[in-house]
Amino acid sequence: MSFLEFMFVPMILLITVVVPIWITLHYRSLNNSSRALTDDDRQSLDEMLEAVDRMTDRITNLEAILDADHPNWRNEKEDNR
Repeated sequence: MSFLEFMFVPMILLITVVVPIWITLHYRSLNNSSRALTDDDRQSLDEMLEAVDRMTDRITNLEAILDADHPNWRNEKEDNR
């Protein structure tokens, strides 16, 4: 029995069973890793959240100023519609 005859069955098993499972798991792990946020994405998201917080504070302050200067400004806006 030669080496090729001896390795024929294990090679066929490897090619038909192990390699497809290996390829599937490899691409699944690549897909899962690509779904995660990169460091740049996370930094951009943090910057945007800080900007939203600042804008929310500004809007709250502007509404407080308008309430002090023009108490009925909200009703006047609705009347103009």
